[in-house]
Amino acid sequence: MSQLREYIEKHPSEAQRLVGVDEEQLRSLISQAERLHNQKELVREQKKTRIIKAGGGRRAKLSLSDQILLTLVYLHHLPTFQMLGVQFEVSESAANYIFHYWLGILRELLPASLVEQVKKKRVRVVMGSRNIKQI
Repeated sequence: MSQLREYIEKHPSEAQRLVGVDEEQLRSLISQAERLHNQKELVREQKKTRIIKAGGGRRAKLSLSDQILLTLVYLHHLPTFQMLGVQFEVSESAANYIFHYWLGILRELLPASLVEQVKKKRVRVVMGSRNIKQI
């Protein structure tokens, strides 16, 4: 369990400030995203030709809920993947991979306008600080 998830469990009122959604919405989003992930994994496993027995391979370092939190932290704060990796104790490339995987799932769950709205607001702020006009 990540320190962020522990903190949110101890202080549920802080979830809005940390990841951009309140604690109840966060729980709902995590359960829906995990359900969609499990459905996709089931479909992928059915299509797969196995050489190695199911259940083999390296275990994920982060739980599914921590991976979703990593994605939400990125969308809310836009840190570098290096900083996300340090915060969640994974490599920079793992943070990048996790973010892009879960972003696809969140796009399926949420209206595109919500996900894109977060990105556009951040782009405007960053571009505005550099005095670049957005068309």
